[in-house]
Amino acid sequence: MRREQLRVSGIVQGVGFRPFVWRLAQRFGLTGEVRNDASAVRIDVQGTHAALSAFRAALAQEAPPLARIDAIDTERAQPLDTAGRPGFRIVESGETHARDGEMATDSAICYACLAEIFDAGDRRHRYALNSCCDCGPRYTVTRTLPFDRANTSMAPFAPCADCAADYADPANRRFHAELIACPVCGPRVRFEAPLGSARRDHADHTDPVADAWRAIARGEIVAVEGLGGFQLICDATQPDAVARLRARKRRPAKPFALLALNAASAARWIVCDAATRALLDSPARPVVVAARCDDHALSGIAPGLAQLGVMLPCTPLQYLLFHEALGRPSGDAWRDANQPTLLVATSANVSGEPLEIDPAHARDALAGIADAMLFHDRAIVARCDDSVLLAANADDADHADAAAPQAPLPLRRARGYAPQALALPHAGPSVLALGAHLKSTVTLTQGARAFVSPYLGDLTSAAACAALDAAANRLVDACGAPPAALACDLQPDLYSTRLAHTLAARWNVPVVPVQHHHAHIAAVLAEHGHADAALGVALDGFGHGDDGTAWGGELLRVDPGRATRLGHLTPLALPGGDLAARSPARMALALLDRLDRLDRADAHASTANRTPPGIDAATAARLRAQLASGFHCPPTTSLGRWFDAIAGLAGVCAEQSYSGEAALRLEALARPCAPLVDGWRLDGGNLDLLPLTHWFAAQTEAATIASVWHATLGHALGAWIAQAARAHNLNVVALGGGCCANRLLMRALADALRTSNLTLFTARALPSGDDAISYGQAWAVIQQLTSSATVTRTTP
Repeated sequence: MRREQLRVSGIVQGVGFRPFVWRLAQRFGLTGEVRNDASAVRIDVQGTHAALSAFRAALAQEAPPLARIDAIDTERAQPLDTAGRPGFRIVESGETHARDGEMATDSAICYACLAEIFDAGDRRHRYALNSCCDCGPRYTVTRTLPFDRANTSMAPFAPCADCAADYADPANRRFHAELIACPVCGPRVRFEAPLGSARRDHADHTDPVADAWRAIARGEIVAVEGLGGFQLICDATQPDAVARLRARKRRPAKPFALLALNAASAARWIVCDAATRALLDSPARPVVVAARCDDHALSGIAPGLAQLGVMLPCTPLQYLLFHEALGRPSGDAWRDANQPTLLVATSANVSGEPLEIDPAHARDALAGIADAMLFHDRAIVARCDDSVLLAANADDADHADAAAPQAPLPLRRARGYAPQALALPHAGPSVLALGAHLKSTVTLTQGARAFVSPYLGDLTSAAACAALDAAANRLVDACGAPPAALACDLQPDLYSTRLAHTLAARWNVPVVPVQHHHAHIAAVLAEHGHADAALGVALDGFGHGDDGTAWGGELLRVDPGRATRLGHLTPLALPGGDLAARSPARMALALLDRLDRLDRADAHASTANRTPPGIDAATAARLRAQLASGFHCPPTTSLGRWFDAIAGLAGVCAEQSYSGEAALRLEALARPCAPLVDGWRLDGGNLDLLPLTHWFAAQTEAATIASVWHATLGHALGAWIAQAARAHNLNVVALGGGCCANRLLMRALADALRTSNLTLFTARALPSGDDAISYGQAWAVIQQLTSSATVTRTTP
């Protein structure tokens, strides 16, 4: 007989791992025990050498579907007298001083649980919070590890006798399912309407889901509680309902996500190849953005865009709404059939505020937006918005190209993916990074792993800043110890920067600022496990530069822990500062004014007196005078502002109602075409795009401008990169920043570099935008800490 003690790390709690181990022990005739602790699953097992070998092999190869094993550490131990402990058992969780376990992510309801919900003879029939070991909430209900019911928001709900029997029965699929519940003992669903005035509580109504669907069918907006927060739901096929939602949420044009019953139904609205269908139906159930094929029948969903974002149901409550909409069909064929019902399902929050997670607060906050609310009494411990991914087929079929990226691109990493750990190229001291001002996230590192919080949104309100505080403290509490250093943005007046200094003073650790675009490139390099020197191209809307100006089109040499600016795009003036960032028409006028000055210097007048669409003559004259004086017209090298200027010039978008609107509308019009070969100039280390815009100034066709812009910009960037790679003897190039989410641009760039023999890294697990900044900050600081014995403490 041999005895071994195993420590299994990874995502091994909240995924049915202990029952899985128990069943393996029965199969191989082993004795011992298994338990959770705050960092791993611990197994103490005894049996023959052959049985133990088979057990270890099965442990690694047959793990539960939601599990991920990172390591199995094994130690020999002195065999015990089996007479004293017969059989194999699951014991109560233990504690350890090291708290480095990984919480499981939330998962869509599995088909076995769905079958129970729609089986009239099952005791969980129509139970809207059904789950098991293989599905349901995890991260959003877990307060701390180990993953025991007492450490979740299910603690107040004691299992009834039937659920307790299922929990204790090894033959039951809910054997040791910590969140086990049923209509008798579990959380309950309620419907309330109307919100904000004299309320009518339907807590005693026999079927709140039926009430909710009747409201949706009438064209009303219902706030529905999901796994990580509330969603605002209405009928997507009722234009009046969609228009009311836009007006109430003060969201005039930003696209809404859609909720379809299944992949077959989604294919009515978006291009669905096999990979897109698999992504839609994955346990994470993200919003998948793909080319629309609705012939713009849903004109109010994504105005002016060529793509739609669609997701499939994640929770029992969402499935029950569809079942109600279809008249409660019997059997299960309806769940896979092409169905006409289509819902808008957008994040439930007031503009600029965090996602609502508490029914009491949501009731008041959403009173002016939602007509009714469908909610339950299982608390959401941590907010977690819907994840959004750009499908590999997101462009029109005419855009097919062998150089195109073939993997889906994350646009928002949240439910179903966060806080799953990301690897770092090597281990280092623990760093807490506070991220950017927009699309904020927080990252905490432990060893060679980085835990990136779900997307938190923009830090534009007190509530959003409080959400950043909570996310940072939640990560540190889960770790059990303060970090060795904090990382933040170089810009001193951001809330995230101030919070970094506050926390650093509390823990007496240094703060290390990281320049925004260095963080972008560091994030991409860390994702790809590259710890050495590389060329970086950061393309986005804004980042505080080393010189205090607005950067956003930067060529960098990135060495371990530091970045050197090698070049940038031709600067443009920002007439009115931040106002120009919201006004493509202003940026177009600034560009025309720049060209006019160049023309006059060359004794030409091709752009004189031209005014871009969306600006009247009086405003144009005033802005030209402002540009001539230079008053409040700071320069920027941002590619995002170049996109705005071209969109304004083309008349695609005069004023933006949401970030990136002009670029998205421009991309929607573009088609593959040949680049304008003399459309750029390499000026030392800088890229001059003015020759291209001289040609644009004489054009009036928006689609032509959009197409030539994308093709020429991609090849200009390729020439810029190739020249710098040769000059600095670098063959690895990392591309980061929000502009890198533009598939058409990245395809043109990849085509330009096809024969360059360069290794091109782009974002894959994290978005290319500011969501990844905290991860990049953390890696840059780890490199500084591990390559230098001294880190300078900074002060606000």
